[in-house]
Amino acid sequence: MHRHHAIDYIELVVTDLAQAKRFYSGAFGWRFNDYGPGYAGILNPESESEVGGLRLDDAVRPGGPLVLLYSDDLDASVEAVKTAGGQVVNGPYEFPGGRRFHFTDPSGNELGVWAGA
Repeated sequence: MHRHHAIDYIELVVTDLAQAKRFYSGAFGWRFNDYGPGYAGILNPESESEVGGLRLDDAVRPGGPLVLLYSDDLDASVEAVKTAGGQVVNGPYEFPGGRRFHFTDPSGNELGVWAGA
């Protein structure tokens, strides 16, 4: 269901589509719809609908949106990111309401993961 003025789709630019799919699958269990050599849709974990995509480009440009993911176990998420080939660049740290960390994926995109207090 689409909602007016709600975030509907997130697209990440990646420099290596196969590597990005391995990373996000390994770190978070994401699944994908493949649309050829330059694009993969990110599937909703609860259905076959898409919530975003990975788009192949030769360079990641700074200044994109910061996407935040939720985690039931932040420390396990930190380890999953590292094991999958990501780099933790900030945290984990405390903030009002919980804990959070930021990481970069193999293409250089920065994302965050948070967990409640």
